[in-house]
Amino acid sequence: MTRIRKGFAALLVGLALILFSAAPAAAHTGKLKLTVAGDGADGVTVQATYADGHRLDKPVRLTLTGTGPEGRRLGPVQLEPAPEGQGFYSSGPLLSPGAWRVTVSAPAPNPGQAGAQVQARPAQSPPPAPARVAVTAPAAADGRAAADGSAWWWPVGLAALVLTALAVAVAMLVSRRPD
Repeated sequence: MTRIRKGFAALLVGLALILFSAAPAAAHTGKLKLTVAGDGADGVTVQATYADGHRLDKPVRLTLTGTGPEGRRLGPVQLEPAPEGQGFYSSGPLLSPGAWRVTVSAPAPNPGQAGAQVQARPAQSPPPAPARVAVTAPAAADGRAAADGSAWWWPVGLAALVLTALAVAVAMLVSRRPD
């Protein structure tokens, strides 16, 4: 009889764990909080979280529209998830230089909308790489140049080996001395 009670109790505990662990995931069916910003060049980035502050647990569909300099219009453009992490979205390069007013929106079942003023700039090229200076390795003891620059340790290693052999020889001579 106690086996049946223990089995029934284990079954109830298992069901309770399944039901209570699913409750927080179900709480994330409401609105989204969207944070919109420029990417420093000619694109837009968005961070999307649930209204309660938790991270997104699945990708959502976000669309971007915008109005730029001289009345230029953009969108709607669907944003793709960015590799920076869960809930981050990026437009890539799509804005021309100037001030843009952009709006990002998410449809149901997780509605949300946010806007921002973005200053688009032309993408800058990285500074030129400094000129490489050829470094010659010091000459080895036999006159050959060391190919990998590690010739300095040969004399040090050889000296350490000679000193170790000399210490062992002295210790053997001292221990064999008759009293």
